[in-house]
Amino acid sequence: MSHAPLIIKVGGGEGIDITPVCHDVAELVSAGRPVVLIHGGSHETNIVAEKLGCPPKWITSQSGRTSRRTDRETMEIFQMVYCGKANKSVVEQLQKLGVNAVGLSGMDGRVWQGERKGAIRAVENGRVRVIRDDLSGTVKTINADLLRSMLDAGLTPVLCPPAISTEGDPINVDADRAAAATAGALRAEALVLLSNVPGLLADVNDAGSLIHSVAPAELPTVLERHAQGRMKNKVQGAGEALDAGVGTVVIASANVDRPVFTALEGHGTVFAYDHSTGVSPVRTAGEAQ
Repeated sequence: MSHAPLIIKVGGGEGIDITPVCHDVAELVSAGRPVVLIHGGSHETNIVAEKLGCPPKWITSQSGRTSRRTDRETMEIFQMVYCGKANKSVVEQLQKLGVNAVGLSGMDGRVWQGERKGAIRAVENGRVRVIRDDLSGTVKTINADLLRSMLDAGLTPVLCPPAISTEGDPINVDADRAAAATAGALRAEALVLLSNVPGLLADVNDAGSLIHSVAPAELPTVLERHAQGRMKNKVQGAGEALDAGVGTVVIASANVDRPVFTALEGHGTVFAYDHSTGVSPVRTAGEAQ
């Protein structure tokens, strides 16, 4: 692996088309740029869960973060969609584009290992409820050697939740923060987080209120004032990636032409230590290697 990899995470929310992302990944890989692609599948999981008579349930933590309620039945549906339909669909697209992609969940090879939460304090109707049977957790360690060996062999890993607990249980983890941990473990050149919003907005109801750049010192204020819902995890992950040595993190839209290249050009919210020159020097595929 001659270059530090790019870590690209694309969400699985409603309205996101991963095809343009796959085309960008293919262009990067053909230019000799190692890439790890991480994807979600939340919208498709919701659809399948409804069809199976197990509609999605959500948990709101005391800090205001919302996550999927993951009991054993929900986990089985989650694995069916994420590890099956969603993951193999991405692998299929990449293979058709000439990328030798390998699809893995975080469980495989313990790529993502973490701790299952023993108890979750959820807020329901203004009251705190303790949930003890949830299969969720946080990624703590990355099997970087396995990912590096794949990249060195010319393979492109395509990763998705769930992760695996130290006891061997599947655990639902936040894919944005898992991507950040992966980027840190691989000393990535950049981390790109793509979703159905243009980046971090100062006002969630105003698409024109994009915050173009965030310095690490501004992260606590940004988290408190502007990051709402799922965006909290993206912003927190951005900070964690920077702390782990990743040069640049960009939160950007997946729903544009050439979404990865557009993000790497700085269109979105850029998190970096040095803003004097804008985005860190992330090469595009057409530049000299």
